[in-house]
Amino acid sequence: MSTITAGPAESTLAAADFDTLSGGLTEPDVIAAARAAAWARFTSLPWPTKKSEEWRYTDLTKVGFEALTPVVPAPATAETLSADVREVLGRSGERAGVVVLREGRVAHLELEPEVARSGVVLSSIRDAADRHPEVLRRALLEAQPGPAEEKLWALHLALLGGGYFLYVPRGVEMPAPIHAFHIVERAGTLSSAHSFVYGESGARAAVIDEFFSDDLDAETVSLHGATITGEGGAGIDYVALQRFGRGVKRFSTQHVVAGRDSRVVTFNVALGGDLSRADVTSRLDGPGSDSEMLALWFGDSDQHFDHHTLQHHAAPHAHSDLLFKGALTDAGSSVFRGLIRVDKGAQLTDAYQTNRNLLLSERSHASALPNLEIEADDVRCSHGATIGQVEDGQLFYLMSRGLTRRQAERLLVFGFFDEVLGRLPMEGVRARVREAIEEKIGL
Repeated sequence: MSTITAGPAESTLAAADFDTLSGGLTEPDVIAAARAAAWARFTSLPWPTKKSEEWRYTDLTKVGFEALTPVVPAPATAETLSADVREVLGRSGERAGVVVLREGRVAHLELEPEVARSGVVLSSIRDAADRHPEVLRRALLEAQPGPAEEKLWALHLALLGGGYFLYVPRGVEMPAPIHAFHIVERAGTLSSAHSFVYGESGARAAVIDEFFSDDLDAETVSLHGATITGEGGAGIDYVALQRFGRGVKRFSTQHVVAGRDSRVVTFNVALGGDLSRADVTSRLDGPGSDSEMLALWFGDSDQHFDHHTLQHHAAPHAHSDLLFKGALTDAGSSVFRGLIRVDKGAQLTDAYQTNRNLLLSERSHASALPNLEIEADDVRCSHGATIGQVEDGQLFYLMSRGLTRRQAERLLVFGFFDEVLGRLPMEGVRARVREAIEEKIGL
């Protein structure tokens, strides 16, 4: 264990040093080492600019990172569930466990006793470091983000305030999802948390990470990382539902590793916040592995959504399928940049990438940049993207039956998203996502 003496209780990022960011907390060595290395890396790297192709459409210079107050790490607490969390849980169906994080710190954690008896572990990252140090070490220290995400990934690890660890043993099938709530309440802060999901061979697990806040009156940044690993024959479903209020900017980095014959499904939903950036990487590491990458977003006002994806085929006989859909109105904007990368030895790869964008106003704007990078010669890969306005004929038909234009547009958006929603494997999670979309678009 490593103990670091705290500096001032409150400091902006520009004035902070590593002692300040550590808050005087005694941390497991694996976490302390990862955070120290990340802080050194963060301070040595320049901020990405629009001169970088990966950041050409999202201007980080407009985000006031250095003026924000970092939320330093703190031990997990055991608060009771708030009324708003209980309300969501009451509408979401069965669950195997619940995690609540406030500004990245674990405030509540519970696992159903029957699930715990099967050997499943749900704990804070701090507690997991004692029981599964090598798993955390690989995820924290050996992850190699691309140049586009390296600066923010380093900041995420350096500020790591907390997070949870889900471990599902060999052959165990969880009966219901884990539901985690990431709540941001303090304006002007910079917080960071991480979700670890690890399934051994033949394990089955589902997780929904839900991010929300009220509208905040000062710029606030939430950093989040997710590491999702499925060993041989495992099946993992992971959903990230982002519905922050205005004033919040979110940056997310997800790393998926799919082992032999495993199947990992990720579904990213972006509805809230001023700015939302998600870097989603799926590495197919074993023959027979399967990755399904799904996402949808709906932007209004001047919201901006940025998605960068990588389907990395490192093993032969693997399959990946990506479907990302976005709808925009008012002055909303979005960016999709996707890459299918097939290594030289990854023969018989089967990979698909599709991005579709629906524009509901003349001021809305979408950019789509799908790409292929193939070094093997026996593969089947395809990619494509579309950007189009809503059809006047469809609007006219709905409005002729008594709907206003706004109502008709919202109904078309829901129909546009239905293809993606229908591919969610869990009915309870699917219902929760549908409900969140209905709240956002006003159905």
